[in-house]
Amino acid sequence: MNKIDHNDPLSKSTDIVSENIEQLQQLFPEIFKEGKIDWQELQATLGEHIDTENERFNFTWNGKSNARKEAQKPSTGTLRPAPEDSVDWDTTQNLYIEGDNLEVLKLLQKSYHQKVKMIYIDPPYNTGKDFVYKDNYKDNLSNYLELTGQTDDEGKKLSTNSDASGRYHSNWLNMMYPRLKLARNLLKDDGVISIHIDEHEYSNLEKLLNEIFGEENNLGTIIWDKRNPKGDAKGIAYQHEQIIFFAKNRENFLLHNEFKRPKENAKKIIQKAESLIKKEGVINDNIRKEFKDWIRIQDFSGGEKAYSFIDNSGNVYRPVSMAWPNKKQSPEDYKIPLIHPVTNKPCPMPDKGWRNPSKTMQKLLSEGLILFGKDESTQPNRKYLLKENMEENVPSLLYFGGSDDDLLKKLDVVFDTPKVVDVAKRIITPITKENDIVLDFFAGSSTTAHAVMQLNVEDSKDRKFIMVQLPEPIEESHEAYSKGYRYITEISKKRIDNVAKKLKEEHPDKAKDLDLGFKVFKLDSSNIKAWSPEVENLEQNLLDAVENIKEGRTENDLLFEILIKYGLDLTLPITEHEVAGAKVFNVGAGALLVCLADDITVAVAEGIAELKNKLNPEICRVVFKDNGFKDSAQKTNVMQKLKQHNIEEVRSI
Repeated sequence: MNKIDHNDPLSKSTDIVSENIEQLQQLFPEIFKEGKIDWQELQATLGEHIDTENERFNFTWNGKSNARKEAQKPSTGTLRPAPEDSVDWDTTQNLYIEGDNLEVLKLLQKSYHQKVKMIYIDPPYNTGKDFVYKDNYKDNLSNYLELTGQTDDEGKKLSTNSDASGRYHSNWLNMMYPRLKLARNLLKDDGVISIHIDEHEYSNLEKLLNEIFGEENNLGTIIWDKRNPKGDAKGIAYQHEQIIFFAKNRENFLLHNEFKRPKENAKKIIQKAESLIKKEGVINDNIRKEFKDWIRIQDFSGGEKAYSFIDNSGNVYRPVSMAWPNKKQSPEDYKIPLIHPVTNKPCPMPDKGWRNPSKTMQKLLSEGLILFGKDESTQPNRKYLLKENMEENVPSLLYFGGSDDDLLKKLDVVFDTPKVVDVAKRIITPITKENDIVLDFFAGSSTTAHAVMQLNVEDSKDRKFIMVQLPEPIEESHEAYSKGYRYITEISKKRIDNVAKKLKEEHPDKAKDLDLGFKVFKLDSSNIKAWSPEVENLEQNLLDAVENIKEGRTENDLLFEILIKYGLDLTLPITEHEVAGAKVFNVGAGALLVCLADDITVAVAEGIAELKNKLNPEICRVVFKDNGFKDSAQKTNVMQKLKQHNIEEVRSI
């Protein structure tokens, strides 16, 4: 039985460097010489794809190297369960994690690798007034514990990143770089990251995402017109923000996702057209004008406005160019002229031909889907019928003024500049489907969780959320402080709980079958003392070798640290069994059996084996507490008994 010590891979989060080296070794085994990478051999292998010029296109800033190293450094921390702060602890699959998101992202690398469908974040915009996480690259976990007052009575206050600072942009980039690097690993192959940002860092964020995700995976940017110009603008009065989208892999995303918007607006447009035609009894110019005027004044988000035409059959449509879209010339079959139906003369053709081959063009013509002008002097367009395109690509413009002030007051949420719930819903809806996980590691007041729960009630898709938020202290002068809140995380959790209660009250039939709870975890140092044989600490280390579990840590604390280190989902079902007088935790229907009792005997091992045979999992791992054995002989006997029942992977902590 091997003990999980501080050198064991299971004692820390994913070692990203080791994983990268392993992947490199699988791709290019010839470049490894005596366990090291032969750089010259790698250059020769990659040939012309190596850029050896001193001057090259790149994106860099002060501190980038350290930020990259921090992303690669494993975390030795853990997430301690807090059932007392949770809602529906035993059944929910939603997570709320309090802690520095950099360390939390490291700890999630094993359990949620390639499991998240969407990352949706609203990071600090770097306006000169925002809090920017000050990472300590030597020991970021200790830095976090100090910042949150967990190890230092005086604490350390987060400070704003002043725009007068000489490293104003660098500080922000150093914060974002390692977090985005780690976040990418959590996305599914067809996953997407969406980030709110304003003019202060948009250009830098896009460059950063190009580097981490690849330019080819840029899905584009939505402009959110908030219809409220900033009052402090000294140049152009900005009244918009950007919401930038990148795919983990663009091809996989487009293959597995529709990336569509809801049908509500399309239905509304068709219903309006039908009511106008019914009123007039015939399709005429008055109807067409009234319909176009109605479309123009509607509060649509962008693309719907193009559907402002009604044809002679009563179909709502929009005209679309049929020009060949590529840079290269089209084949000859794409250059067959279209004949005007009235004048019988050929119409002008796009310079490089039509978008479709002649067979398709004839089909469109026969179906009445080609729009001709009054005579042959006008280039024809294609008619896109709304009824056949009820869901289309997300528009590049999102018009949404106002705020959620009234809604948040009803929920007793006091928070500065939260995301708007309806905007969040518009962003999340076209990308996610049944049981998808949405991660927000700058959770703030948890607008994302609010939007996910509300969407689930509306479409019954039961998406899951993971919220991560630093427990930032609230200023005494803030309104939230007078209401009893001391940390942002308290506001955030209260909002989720209140939203759940509101949804259950307003939609009892739908809500009863949905997951509206959340498990709370809190970032902390490992539950296990590290062995460090230094002379001045020798006596203490000898004691720690006997009792290596930190004082005040519970069995649940240890259990979830084991789950994290093994890379198991933190929401897996866990049941407790009594086996020969000892408590055994059954995780994931026998995938992991954990016994943290003292005085472990062969009878306990026999009972665990019987439990494993009853559950019959594909793979079974067993973990004990190292000092739970009376002596080494007892440990050996337990190992042998488990081996007799084909349980080979047995570890201790």
